[in-house]
Amino acid sequence: MSQALAEIQGRIAAAEARAGRPAGDVTLVAVSKTQPWEHIAPVLDAGQKVFGENRVQEAMERWSQRREGLELRLIGPLQTNKAREAVAFFDVIETVDREKLARVLADEIQKAGKAPRLYVQVNIGEEPQKAGIAPDEADAFIAACRETYGLPVEGLMCIPPVDADPAPHFAKLRAIAQRNGVAKLSMGMSDDFEIAIAEGATSVRVGSALFGRRAYA
Repeated sequence: MSQALAEIQGRIAAAEARAGRPAGDVTLVAVSKTQPWEHIAPVLDAGQKVFGENRVQEAMERWSQRREGLELRLIGPLQTNKAREAVAFFDVIETVDREKLARVLADEIQKAGKAPRLYVQVNIGEEPQKAGIAPDEADAFIAACRETYGLPVEGLMCIPPVDADPAPHFAKLRAIAQRNGVAKLSMGMSDDFEIAIAEGATSVRVGSALFGRRAYA
């Protein structure tokens, strides 16, 4: 088994136990975006089944021939012109963040006759450089997704500001989810996933701690 995978799974299990949560309550999303295949293969071979990708095209090139038995999540920004491919290819889209995208996804889901599970991305720290709906607009946007576009919102996703204590941001996302009857929370990455689990994450997105730091071109 991949040593890194075993270590991360152990840390998740310990965090679940500390939070008084059942074992296996939290899904590990292995963030394979931009990683070379030789880094991904050992983790896949060790039994990891859920992977997160940033770009539709890159994900299709990497996973199309290896799709069987896996759950693939889009965790990067989705352009409307890629919505058709995303609906067809991904099991989960975690980055629904604007009305135009919601409308296009609704159309593509209707045409395809199949729907990925959908998460609304909330710009929890209200950072201008980040995607996501503003926290004070989240309730209205979730309602519009459901009522206007017929999109069942399964979860919320966020990326807290890098240099801030993530716990209050995770707690804020949990509060938005609770008052909107949203069950799933995708929050926490390599540096803060244990804090996210304590704050109610149902999935954590771990890349560098599993695969090593990315070599960006």
